[in-house]
Amino acid sequence: MLDSAFHHVPVLPQAVVDGLNIQPGGWYLDATVGGGGHSRLILETDPTVRLVAVDQDDMAIATAKTNLEEFGDRVTVWHGNFSQFKPDDQKLNGILADLGVSSAQFDIPERGFSFRHTAPLDMRMDPRQELTAAEIVNHWGETDLANLIYTYGEERLSRRIARKILEQRPFQTTTELADAISQCVPQKYRYGRIHPATRTFQALRIAVNHELEVLKTLLEKAPHWLAPGGRLVIISFHSLEDRLVKHGMKEHPALRVITKKPIIATPEEINENPRARSAKLRVAERVIAA
Repeated sequence: MLDSAFHHVPVLPQAVVDGLNIQPGGWYLDATVGGGGHSRLILETDPTVRLVAVDQDDMAIATAKTNLEEFGDRVTVWHGNFSQFKPDDQKLNGILADLGVSSAQFDIPERGFSFRHTAPLDMRMDPRQELTAAEIVNHWGETDLANLIYTYGEERLSRRIARKILEQRPFQTTTELADAISQCVPQKYRYGRIHPATRTFQALRIAVNHELEVLKTLLEKAPHWLAPGGRLVIISFHSLEDRLVKHGMKEHPALRVITKKPIIATPEEINENPRARSAKLRVAERVIAA
């Protein structure tokens, strides 16, 4: 079940390999290993490469261990959020972070990430943590909810949605919440390009998992983990992440930006892997010796 659930078609595979500029004998960090698709690409590039695979999702860790088993002691697996990772004295030649929720997490109904399935309002990438989407939806005040939905979801109807949530809560399932949101938006909004609940669900997921905070931490710490000439490659999937990555790379004194504009998927890649449609990849290089 784990292997099929966390089958990982890596986005922008060639751009990742090129961006990391993989060196023989190098040490690499896959900060969001998922099912191990990107890690496999890195390990297959050169037989002397070693890799640390990190993920906070226990299902992803179990799957990655199985999927990367053939590489033996070239792979070290670490269970936890990448913002808490410590590489000790080993300097890395490359770091990859494929941000956001994985396709596998969306596709497992009980995780509560998607309103396409009826499931508990969970949304935790790390099931060990306490905060869930249900806690936010059912207990936060109207102003805090509206601000969250506006800031993290970039949702212009945030106040209307927050008011409807307070009127109808408590909510137990993803579909109950999605239906309530659909009821309170204008009809033309209801049948737009995306589901009316999409931005609110994004906001809740970001808040539950502290996604922007841990990304900021990674952008501060990761350059110091790199050896001179080592590469930092980050794939983001929405504008909030991409802005942080763009400015974090540009403003860090130990980094030189390689990609002046983000690398995006070709039409062929999008056809093969629809998740790549919104992917933006940026690369920076360590330029100051430790």
